[in-house]
Amino acid sequence: MEAAGGWRPGRSAELRLLGGERRCVRGAGGSGAAPPGLTPLSVPAGAVRAPLAGSAEPPARCVCYGLGRFGGCPAARYQLAFLLLLLEELGVPPGRCSLFDPAFSAREVAALRQLGLRLLPDNEEGKHGVEGSATLFYMVHCGKALYNNLLWRNWSAGALSKMVIIGNSFKGIEERVLSRILQRDYSYIAKVLKGTEEAALPAHPRYLDTFNDTSVHWFPLPKLKELAPEVWDCVEEPTYQECDDLEIIRKEKGAAGRSPTAAES
Repeated sequence: MEAAGGWRPGRSAELRLLGGERRCVRGAGGSGAAPPGLTPLSVPAGAVRAPLAGSAEPPARCVCYGLGRFGGCPAARYQLAFLLLLLEELGVPPGRCSLFDPAFSAREVAALRQLGLRLLPDNEEGKHGVEGSATLFYMVHCGKALYNNLLWRNWSAGALSKMVIIGNSFKGIEERVLSRILQRDYSYIAKVLKGTEEAALPAHPRYLDTFNDTSVHWFPLPKLKELAPEVWDCVEEPTYQECDDLEIIRKEKGAAGRSPTAAES
């Protein structure tokens, strides 16, 4: 069976391993079949399509951050397998999906390219603009600063309304982080909470470490327009100078944050 991006068995060890996880997440029968709630044919894909249904504008592209070392980590392989199936369900070509993780090895970069996916050459620290296109951001278990940076980069009602984020629950972040810390260090998450719709991915014992605390987030334009005008006034770029536990890898000074493996041609 040929998978997204033209994968065929035998291409690499990483892709052979991914094939098993992909079949499992698809729920293709047998004792390893995934529960229906974790296939792209139910809640997750439906939740991603829902905010765009009114405008009939499906996601035109996808950006994935923080996938991790899928060559040696089963949870990361499940996340990648789910991403590939989600792209299929949403009709986003693999070539319209870009990934970045500074941890990727050269073999993993090669495997992703064989799947037809693109690699972002630079560490954007999550500061990726939607550029007017409906965009799915796949950011499972990323650091809070990455979500905050993404929101800052797209801080307008028009841009936010074109975004769908699959990642850590914003409601969970609000519950776990002290209000003063949230307002100080992650102000864009704090400000967008009242303009956010969120649907949690269904929990299942087999995938607790893979998709726990993961939700689909979208930002309906009418809801964003109800926010107080002053919410949009402050557009300072986050610096995290007082943050003691920054959970992202910062761009290296003087190196443009490039990933050597991603930059290889």
